[in-house]
Amino acid sequence: MPTLVGYELTVRELLTLPSLTGSKLIAGAGGLEQIVLRVNVIEVPDILPWVKPNELLITTGFPLRHADSGQPFDPAALVELIEGLAQRGAAALGVKEGRYLDELPAAMLEASDRLGFPLFLIPREIGFDEVMSEVFTHLVDRQAWALDVADRMHRALTKIVLEGGDLPQIADEVAALFDAAVLICTPDGRVQATAGATPNLQALHGLPLFDPSGRLRTERLHHGLQPAPGTEAGQIAVAPVVAGGTDHGLIVAFVADGGLGPVTVQALERAATVVALAVTKQLAVSAVESKFRGDFLRDVLNGTAGTAAQITEHCAQLEWDVNRSMVVVVAELDPDADPATAGRTTPPPVAGRMPQQRLTAAWQQVVRRRDRFAPVVGFAHEVVALMPVGGSDTKTVIEELIAAVTGDRGGGRHSFCTGVSRVIDSVAGIPQAYDQARKAVTVGRRMRGNGAVAHFDGLGVHRLLSLVDDSAELQAFASEVLGSLAGDADEAIDLRQTLQVLLDTNCNVAETARVLHFHYNTLRYRIGKLESIVGPFTTDPILRLDVALALRVVEMEGL
Repeated sequence: MPTLVGYELTVRELLTLPSLTGSKLIAGAGGLEQIVLRVNVIEVPDILPWVKPNELLITTGFPLRHADSGQPFDPAALVELIEGLAQRGAAALGVKEGRYLDELPAAMLEASDRLGFPLFLIPREIGFDEVMSEVFTHLVDRQAWALDVADRMHRALTKIVLEGGDLPQIADEVAALFDAAVLICTPDGRVQATAGATPNLQALHGLPLFDPSGRLRTERLHHGLQPAPGTEAGQIAVAPVVAGGTDHGLIVAFVADGGLGPVTVQALERAATVVALAVTKQLAVSAVESKFRGDFLRDVLNGTAGTAAQITEHCAQLEWDVNRSMVVVVAELDPDADPATAGRTTPPPVAGRMPQQRLTAAWQQVVRRRDRFAPVVGFAHEVVALMPVGGSDTKTVIEELIAAVTGDRGGGRHSFCTGVSRVIDSVAGIPQAYDQARKAVTVGRRMRGNGAVAHFDGLGVHRLLSLVDDSAELQAFASEVLGSLAGDADEAIDLRQTLQVLLDTNCNVAETARVLHFHYNTLRYRIGKLESIVGPFTTDPILRLDVALALRVVEMEGL
């Protein structure tokens, strides 16, 4: 009797049924894994209009040999029959041996092999009623068993959620039922829970489905049952976690020996519904907590939360420790690479709230893994963290955090910029540090593009320029110093590049010509043209300083 790994009966399993003992596969071995959902007898030669997908067809051979005219079918007609059955998704064809067809033509067998459509001979003494009865019995038994498994799982998982359980408990239940490794993750592959025996989990994490940081590459998976890459017999079952039209991720089951089946997919779909319930509950609770924490932290960042003692006390009630050396970190999702968004001082709202929520969740998970008492809150367009540094190198700490967020914690699906303040030693310095981190984000994105990481102390002269609130005054200064070079024309941009390289090389003409790959005389001509526009910058150090600052202002246009 076939093993109940799924409620669907394959052709391979079908041929092992007692009622088909002695049956012989003669062609179409490539289709042995086709699914059988129903069975029918061919009684007429023009059967094709009535064939249903996944249908097993059995025949005495009489309808194949004699048409309406009473003349024998030729091999070409039998080839057309096989092609028609395969096109309509029939599962297989069984022909009673030696009754009306002494031998099936070679062309018919070749067509079965070519199309992967199983063709087998049924011993003469076997009755069709026995075959049909046994196939129907197995299909009903398997479907009933599958429904029972899914129903038992659904009841068990629902009980877990109603009793306050969470994703790890759900994963444990599914892993125990199928003796598999189970993983629950967000849509971008951030792992939220795993369960199963240690060997199974080790085998799962050994698959080429994880990036170096541990994030599951969800783009390589699809809904349903599929072979596990990197294994010979491993199988993966995947079901999406969806609630209210929102994609909340995947639940994945894996076994190394191919022991999963369609029942697992059906059960996982039930489990995914319960996971969605748990995730929705988490989001609801998190939203209330985040609103409360966010309102308070916003007051702290704005300097309106009270005295230092009051802030420290309130933070302690929220299990935050702010009485130590720390930096303020601000992370902002980058706007789309659209010319219409260029020059905006504030990134536009990202479509939907999910990217921002996932970025917040990623930062919270990473920071809490490093220090569970560090405040991390997500706002409408930014995530703010008060990260302790102590005696650690600030740049190293931030690099490790960002690497984790952009890797296995899932923040890397959407590019974001990060700004870091100076180190502060008390809550009194938080508002100023927050302003520094926000300036670092803005300047960093402008100077280095999307995904930039900028420390306020590393902004150089841009730090001073960013402190000028009147951007019109900055632009007026640049226009006065650079004249026509401050424009956006191609010639102006080209000449500004030459001017910048000259300043970078301390007006060394030979070195500038080498860097720009210009002939010496060509560069001399350009220098003359530049001095006719901005003045004798090569000999006037004060003018040279003004020109250098003006070039930085043009670079920062739009800040």
